Amino acid sequence: MNAPRALVLVSNDPASVERGSEDVFRALQAEIRGHQLQDEIKVSTIGSVGEQDDLPLVMIYPEGVVYGPIGADDVRLLVKEHLIQGHIVRSLVGRMRESVGEIAWLRTRSGALPVQQRVVLGRVGIVDPESLDDYLIHDGYAALGKALFEMTPQQVIAEVDKSGLQGRGGAGFPTGRKWEFVRGAGATPKYIICNADESEPGTFKDRMVIEGDPFSLIEAMTIAAYAVGAAEGYIYIRGEYKLGYQRLENAIQQAEERGLLGDNIFGKDFNFHIHLHAGAGAYICGEETALIESIEGKRGQPRARPPYPPTYGVWGKPTAVNNVETLANVPPIIRNGGEWYIQFGTEKSRGTKIYTIMGNVNFTGVIEVPLGITLREVIDIYGQGMKKGGKLKLAQTGGSSGSIVPASLQDTPMDFESWRKAGVSLGSGALLICDEHTCVVDLARTILNFFHYECCAKCVPCRMGTHRLYEIMNDISIGRGDFESLAEIQALGLDMEILSNCGLGQTASVAVRDILKHFRAEVEEHIRDGVCRAGVCKITTAPIYIPREAVIR
Repeated sequence: MNAPRALVLVSNDPASVERGSEDVFRALQAEIRGHQLQDEIKVSTIGSVGEQDDLPLVMIYPEGVVYGPIGADDVRLLVKEHLIQGHIVRSLVGRMRESVGEIAWLRTRSGALPVQQRVVLGRVGIVDPESLDDYLIHDGYAALGKALFEMTPQQVIAEVDKSGLQGRGGAGFPTGRKWEFVRGAGATPKYIICNADESEPGTFKDRMVIEGDPFSLIEAMTIAAYAVGAAEGYIYIRGEYKLGYQRLENAIQQAEERGLLGDNIFGKDFNFHIHLHAGAGAYICGEETALIESIEGKRGQPRARPPYPPTYGVWGKPTAVNNVETLANVPPIIRNGGEWYIQFGTEKSRGTKIYTIMGNVNFTGVIEVPLGITLREVIDIYGQGMKKGGKLKLAQTGGSSGSIVPASLQDTPMDFESWRKAGVSLGSGALLICDEHTCVVDLARTILNFFHYECCAKCVPCRMGTHRLYEIMNDISIGRGDFESLAEIQALGLDMEILSNCGLGQTASVAVRDILKHFRAEVEEHIRDGVCRAGVCKITTAPIYIPREAVIR
C-alpha cells in the first residue's frame, strides 16, 4: 500500500473528548470511507496541543492547517472542501489561527516564528500517542540507540551537564550533577523515579507530554537509567490523570514487546524495567520524599533531609528523581548534542520552559518558549493580550506555592537567574495572569485555604502556620482584620520557611508575603477603611480598629 496523501489528526485529550472529539473521529472515518478514500487518507488521534479554547481540533497534513472547534456536523463540509477539492475551509479555522495565519500558527511549533521553540513538545499534536511505530518514524529511540552504541554512561551524563539542563520542577538543580551523585553513590541497586504527580494547581505541562508523547518519557527514563546504572524505575503519576496512565501503560507494554524496555535492551547487556504507580490525590506527594514514601506503601509524608534521595531514596537506595519536563529534554539533548541545546535560553538558564497560561488573558493553554522570554511577551504574543482590554496587575508563577509578580517586573527575563535576583521563583511553570479587578486579599485567602487543606500535618510549623495564616487573611477579607496581624504574617511566614519539614510549609507563605511587599496599601485599605477596591471581598460591617494592647483578655 502506498503512503497516504493526507493525514488527519483529531485531538483526543480529556477536554476534547468532553466536547465531542470521539464523535468527530467516527464521523471522519465514516465520511472518508463513504468517498472510498480510506487508502489515500489516514485518520488518527493526538493528545493535547496546548490550546484550550477551540476544542476539538482537527489538523490536516501536509498543509498543516488547524481547524477548531469542530463538531460532527462540520465533518462533511471539511472532507468535501479540503480533502477532496483542496480548499481551506476558513469558516472552520479557529480564532487563534486567524491571528497569525492558519498554516503559520502550526509553524510556531518548530520555531519558524519568533520566540516559540518546541523541544519537549515537538511531537505533541503530530504523533499518534498510542503508536510506537509513529514514534519511531519521528526520531523515536534514536537518542537511546546513540547512547547505548556510541556513548558510555559517563559521556551521557557529561552531555547532559554540558547542555546546562536544570530541573524543571521549580528548584532548577542541574540534572547532570544529580545523575553524577547517583552514579557515584556506593550502594546498589540504583533507581530512577519520574515525578509525574503534577499536583500544583493550574499546571498541566507534564500532562501534555504524558498524553501526547508518552514514548518520549519512556525513552528518557531508559537513557537516565543507563547513565546512572539503574535497572528499575518508577513513574509516579497523578491519580486523576486516567488517560495519561492508560497511555503510559500502553507505551511500556509496546516498548517491552519490541525489546526497547525490559531485558537486553537493543540486544545489549542492559536491563531496565519501569513500574507505573498512581497517586491517590494528595498534594504533598508532589514532594519527592513524600512520593518515595508513597511508592514504598507508606503514608505520603516528607522525610527529614539529609540524607537526600541521590544517596538514600526509594528502598533506602540511591535514587534520581526528575519530573516529566526535565526528563523529556534528555532525548533531544542526546540526539543533537549539548552544544545544540545551549542555543536556546540565556547564558545561565539554558533551554526552553513549558508554561500553562491562565487567567485574564484572551488565550489560555500551554506553550513552550526559550528561557529568558518576558512576562509581557508571553501575555502579548501567546496570551493575545489582556481580556477585555484590562490592565495587568500581577501574575502568580508556579501554582499556589509560587511567587506573586507585580506588573513592574513584566519586562524582567523569565529565567532562573534573573528571577532569582528579583526575588521571584520560576516554579512549575503555571502562569496565573490577573487584571486590576483581582483582589489580592481574596487571592491570598484562597491560596492559604488550599495549603491549610493540603497540609500533611506532620510538622507543627506547617500544621499550625497554614491554619493561622488562613485565619488572618479570612478575617481581613470580612472586615475583622487588624494591623498587628500583618507583622504576624511576616514573622510566622519566616518561621515556617526556616522550620518546616518540606517545601509545602517552606513556600506556603510566599504568596501572602509577596502581596504584603507589593500591595500592602490595598491590604491596609481592607483593615482601615473596610474597602475592597476590586469589589470582591464581602466586608459585611465597617471595621472598628482597636489596638491589641487595649483589648482586655
